[in-house]
Amino acid sequence: MSAQQAATVGELNPEQLASRLAREGVGVRIGPLDVLFRVRADGIAPPFRQLYAQHPLLSHDRVFSGHLDLREVWQWRPRPHRKVRFTVDGQQPHENMPAAQGLAVLEWGLNLVIALRFQSFLMLHAAVLERQGAAVVMPAQPGQGKTTLCAALAHRGWRLFSDEFGMMRTAGGGFLPLPRPMPLKNASIAVIRQFAPEAWIGPEIAGTLKGTVAHVRPPAGSVAGAQTPAPARWIVFPRWQAGAALRVREVAKGEAFMRTAANAFNYELLGESAYVAVRDIITASRCFELVYSDLDSAVAAFERLANDDLG
Repeated sequence: MSAQQAATVGELNPEQLASRLAREGVGVRIGPLDVLFRVRADGIAPPFRQLYAQHPLLSHDRVFSGHLDLREVWQWRPRPHRKVRFTVDGQQPHENMPAAQGLAVLEWGLNLVIALRFQSFLMLHAAVLERQGAAVVMPAQPGQGKTTLCAALAHRGWRLFSDEFGMMRTAGGGFLPLPRPMPLKNASIAVIRQFAPEAWIGPEIAGTLKGTVAHVRPPAGSVAGAQTPAPARWIVFPRWQAGAALRVREVAKGEAFMRTAANAFNYELLGESAYVAVRDIITASRCFELVYSDLDSAVAAFERLANDDLG
């Protein structure tokens, strides 16, 4: 298929994609975002093609949410070595990073664009997935097993919205899908490889500030449904604890409100509209805390929850 006919990133052959990334860039639709990626660094194009295989390609005759550029540079001191430089709309938000971490740097840069440029939305630090038109929202701090659990559910019939951003309009209308690669860290990589052998997982990137990172491709069905929002039905606060038996307890609405608001990126910035949005989410949802160590038992708990409420 020619570059002009390709509708998704994966329909470009490897040579076409690498050429376009390095030259004019590749426009990609990710939920409500239109992003232009330009990459001039070795080793990024092949995993990028796989991770975004199902995402729609965009022409350049539009206003993009961000122009992301990653290019290889040489740093000469204290010894010559390769780095990658990330810029968004020509601005460099941080220092050059090790070349071997280029794919992770690109994904972290996209996180930055989302966090800083979509302040009209309430943005929770939460994983969000959907079943039968109802969304489960999982607010959590880093290290609580949120992304691992999200990746597991996404490969057991739940539609992935995001492992990182619970994004919704403060005026209502439900959470917006933002399906993109999910970054697993350290031991979670092997856990998901065993739990979901059908999942496509990108290269392991060692030595980052978060340890070893590898990205899970979002399921095709989740990308295909990226324009369909869903209202919250459940709030679940996950916590991974080594060796723990599964524990699920219902959380009082007041506690759930405080914990959800504390996991919002922009609660203080939005003010009253954020308060009203979080209040409405909590009012409409059943709220739980889930402690787990085993993914099979945790996923089974979510299945029971969905079956009890949705039939």
